[in-house]
Amino acid sequence: MADDVELVLGGQHGRAIEPSGAPELVELAGRVNRLIIAFEAARRDAELRAEQARATVERERNQLAALVTEMPQGVLACNREGRILLYNGHARDLFGGIGDGGLIGLGRPIESVFDRRLLAHTRDRLWRQMARVNGRVVVSFVTATAAGRLIRARVSPVLDADTERPVMERLNGYLILTEDITRESEQAARRDRLVELLTQSQRGGLASIRAAAENLIEFDDLDASQQRRFLQVIRDEAVRLGERVSDTAREFSDVLRGNTALEAMHGVDLVGAAQRRIEARTGMLTKLDDVDAEIWLRVDSFAIVQVLTVLAQRVYESIEPREVRLALRGDASMAQVELSWGGTALSSESAAGWEMEPMLLAGETSPRSIREVLRRHEGELAYGRERASARSWFRVLLPRAGAGDEVQSGPESDGARPEFYDFDLFAWGERGRALEDRPLAELAYTVFDTETTGLDPSAGDEIIQIGAIRIVNGRLLRGERFEQLVDPRREIDPASEAIHGISRERLRGEPDILTVLPRFHAFAHETVLVGHNAAFDMRFLQLKEAATGLRFDQPVLDTLLLSAVLHPNQETHKLDAIAERFGVPLLDRHDAAGDALVTGQLFLRMIPLLAERGIVTLGEAREASEKTFYARIRY
Repeated sequence: MADDVELVLGGQHGRAIEPSGAPELVELAGRVNRLIIAFEAARRDAELRAEQARATVERERNQLAALVTEMPQGVLACNREGRILLYNGHARDLFGGIGDGGLIGLGRPIESVFDRRLLAHTRDRLWRQMARVNGRVVVSFVTATAAGRLIRARVSPVLDADTERPVMERLNGYLILTEDITRESEQAARRDRLVELLTQSQRGGLASIRAAAENLIEFDDLDASQQRRFLQVIRDEAVRLGERVSDTAREFSDVLRGNTALEAMHGVDLVGAAQRRIEARTGMLTKLDDVDAEIWLRVDSFAIVQVLTVLAQRVYESIEPREVRLALRGDASMAQVELSWGGTALSSESAAGWEMEPMLLAGETSPRSIREVLRRHEGELAYGRERASARSWFRVLLPRAGAGDEVQSGPESDGARPEFYDFDLFAWGERGRALEDRPLAELAYTVFDTETTGLDPSAGDEIIQIGAIRIVNGRLLRGERFEQLVDPRREIDPASEAIHGISRERLRGEPDILTVLPRFHAFAHETVLVGHNAAFDMRFLQLKEAATGLRFDQPVLDTLLLSAVLHPNQETHKLDAIAERFGVPLLDRHDAAGDALVTGQLFLRMIPLLAERGIVTLGEAREASEKTFYARIRY
């Protein structure tokens, strides 16, 4: 009876106490039911008023969400501590959602999207500008994704309305707008080629026309046949020039508009992009050697990566070194990107000739030479050899970008403030508090489940499916899920297959556990794990620590143990029984993702009931769980 009353207080609408036992208990149950009816009426009235207020806010939230979704840029917002509180579909497409092996997700650190050092550099630039102008600024940078795409990002602060306080005290978070500029960079390279074609390739024809015209003018004693020959030359060359201009205009019709200026770019990203391009084009082994992470450059990144790739390809075709190394160094004004190799050296004549020749890459000739590209950057190319180490090198010298580059003032404010929304995550995640002392309602969770070949992990049974879903700020994020079948490379126990229905044939071609676990480990990073009978699932994960080098060492909560804490008098704490008791529908039972969803719903309903028992923090929930009988079970 006490358990049933707790469930009513915890939010189970319409539940009544079943009268049973002695007459006194039956009478007590009836009176409790009358109290429940009165309690439900009061609650419905309060919820109706709250729902009307929520509906207004929800409409405004939906309008904001629609606007953000339709923006052509990727949108990311994070709180002051760098936790993501908003992102749109374009951002997920650029960087990958967490269910796709990427790391964008609500409550996750922005460091999972951008390099930590790049963010620290950007934050320093932003803070300096904010302190100088005491208001809104925008800082831009260019970076590269793991897939090699070039991304331009613009970062601006989110400030509160109290202009009396210092600007740094008003900082609530950051808004980041991102866009893919890979194609833009490639078009800029083609645009340069267009200009050079329209100038250099026409010189021969124009010279012929000029020579023929000068002969006609200077020699007035030419006979009719000679005059016709010169006029024929003029006509033929004019036709060829017209056709050449028309063909070029058609070929480059998509790049005849716009212009791309040099952009500030983190040197680490530039060298990394060059490394991937060289490996893809030549198949050579490349290594990064002595890369200064503090260097920023102002470059046309596509053109500089092309220069380094062309040099590497020509070195490979000439002497076939075993590997090349890339380094990045610099002084106060200049940086040098070094491409070096051991063994055979080049002649100085060959190296100088490469600088002047049109660049040839993968069978496509660009009219631009390396010298012309570097002249645009106010840079130069040097070649040399170190006798002591028997290594040869090309060094591309480029001006460094200043720390304040690409900073623009934000729009002027007229004092009016548009309506902003109270995103709970702006105040979420106080890192100064120990995790054990954090309230359960504030934590981020990964609720997960596994299906396996059998029930004995120590005897060699393997995981065949992992399903998980995230809880952030008390919300079950159905859009941030992890679902993956796993090839166990062994047979499945018929008794287990009869439960989950996953056959050996269905798993053929799926990735193995050594491939899947790193993705799941990244998905669950910096969250508390939640499972039902979690000790069983955790044992499978622990047995793979040596093979993967990964440890799932974050705190774990178990809804089986929490159910025993809340309702110690119940005969069973199986997932089906708990779901029925809490009124949670069972869908896709014995599917890992379906069971994780049910477990997440149950866990959210348990949190207020635990609070009524004085169990508020993570540490208190774990301590209470460890005292239950079921905590003694080992696998």
